[in-house]
Amino acid sequence: MNPWIANTLIVIAAFVGMECMAWLAHKYLMHGALWSLHHDHHQRDDGDFFEKNDYFFVIFATPGITCLLLGLNTEATYLFYIGLGITIYGFTYFLVHDIFIHQRFKIFRKTDSVYLKAIRRAHKMHHKHLGKHEGECFGMLWVPLKYFREARNTVSK
Repeated sequence: MNPWIANTLIVIAAFVGMECMAWLAHKYLMHGALWSLHHDHHQRDDGDFFEKNDYFFVIFATPGITCLLLGLNTEATYLFYIGLGITIYGFTYFLVHDIFIHQRFKIFRKTDSVYLKAIRRAHKMHHKHLGKHEGECFGMLWVPLKYFREARNTVSK
């Protein structure tokens, strides 16, 4: 197989794998043993720009940075492409979650995209639960189809 194609497939697989890992980590770690870092994301009351939940950026960036460095400095170059996929996912997460959904920076406020409206609605449903239990919609880029149907109905009106 052409190395360019193989490396591109590795990046895509790492990106998709990160969505799966993010879902698992969000459901079982952030709403579990690491709730102490995540709870202020659901119960904002201090008005601060930063929250404890932001530590997860560092936690999730560590494997990406490690893979990038190992891939550059060893014979295992595939690790670089895994790290690249993880890093691209992290950047996408920042754009979608922090900028588009939570509006930490007041840009990308309006959209007619069914997909983006579905993501925003699913995340809103996730945040309706203020405690660590009884949550829903733990993913970021993959959301249940019912939110696409709802979004499609709002766009066509």
